[in-house]
Amino acid sequence: MDRLSNKERIVITGVGLAAPNGDNLQDFRKRLLAGQSGIREIELRYIGRVPAGICSFPETRYRKKRENKRGTRAGCLGVYAANEALNDAGIDFSGGVYESDRTGVYVGLTEHGTVETEHEVYNISQFDYNVDYWTHHHNPRTVLNNPAGEITMSLGITGPHYSIGAACAAGNAALIQGVQMLRLDEVDLAFCGGVSESPASFGIFASFKSQGALASHQDPIRACRPFDRDRNGIVISEGSCIYILERLETALSRGARIYGEIIGFAINSDARDFVLPYGPRQVECMRLALKRAGLEPRDVDIVNTHATGTIQGDLEECMALRTIFNGCGSTFINNTKSLIGHAMGAAGVLELAGNLPAFDDGLVHPTINLDNVDPECELDNLVVNKAKQLDSVDIILNNSFGMLGINSVVIVKKYSGD
Repeated sequence: MDRLSNKERIVITGVGLAAPNGDNLQDFRKRLLAGQSGIREIELRYIGRVPAGICSFPETRYRKKRENKRGTRAGCLGVYAANEALNDAGIDFSGGVYESDRTGVYVGLTEHGTVETEHEVYNISQFDYNVDYWTHHHNPRTVLNNPAGEITMSLGITGPHYSIGAACAAGNAALIQGVQMLRLDEVDLAFCGGVSESPASFGIFASFKSQGALASHQDPIRACRPFDRDRNGIVISEGSCIYILERLETALSRGARIYGEIIGFAINSDARDFVLPYGPRQVECMRLALKRAGLEPRDVDIVNTHATGTIQGDLEECMALRTIFNGCGSTFINNTKSLIGHAMGAAGVLELAGNLPAFDDGLVHPTINLDNVDPECELDNLVVNKAKQLDSVDIILNNSFGMLGINSVVIVKKYSGD
């Protein structure tokens, strides 16, 4: 990788999140290290009781109850995370360093609008399908840019905003978009991440169930079982995670705390199937991200896997990981979904956030619920049940893949003042 100037180098200086097991990075990290799951059972209309990841966070910290009611659950999650990230970064738009019209908001989504539409159809069904009872808020709630737009209204941001639809790779894709827009000088500051309100949609659960890909277990905490011989599908979760990205030169000039530097990334497509993943293209995606970062596989300290607990999905990714990291004795592998479920558009960025503190504490959080490893999912240095202490952590690689064969990889490096 050619040496980049400090204006081209992009760093993470703020993180805000809501996860099924934490509403800030410190608590989230603590519970991941302890192997504490955030999955519980919910009662879902038409479906019944199912395991899911539901967030508990102060929903009225940054906007009033009536504003949340007018907006969406995805918007509420996004507004909370964006405000938390801005505060975490120590940025005040009145301070003169950043201007709202030079700030971009890029939010990754797996889907949006289904929750609101399902609720409205159900609502009018109680009134003999009289559309007079259909809310006039429906259109702004269901447009794809809604969560990003709700963030701009909350923070008075007048720069560009839009959502990135990239299935379950969307969070990583939004991070990549932010890096590119900063390097192109389109913006000076970027809010990037992903949100998911999926557990409110019975249609998503019903679809995964019809595909034989919806997880079930008598103990909801044990329902999400990536790599396990007895895994039986996905646990659907909600969540949000927003990052503040800025150029290294500005971050240094204002004395910002730097979580890490984004040094490599890639997105590619399988072009094969609507649902089934394809390991060889995941291999190529990781190789391209490593090449752009100027790294060899052995340079990576932590790989956070995408694995969702589906039979074929886990097999394909494990094949890809063995192809890339075979013989890399100092590379350790974990999975965050086993603790929080699959947060769809927020998955990649939540999972990366849960690993970022490893740059400071050197710990690799564990994968849980892995009692009997599927022989085809055997991986060297897979961290199971108990956190692993390393001498140091300098490089994290984050995998995030999605339907229609979209693959994404983001690589973050510890910033050490070089």
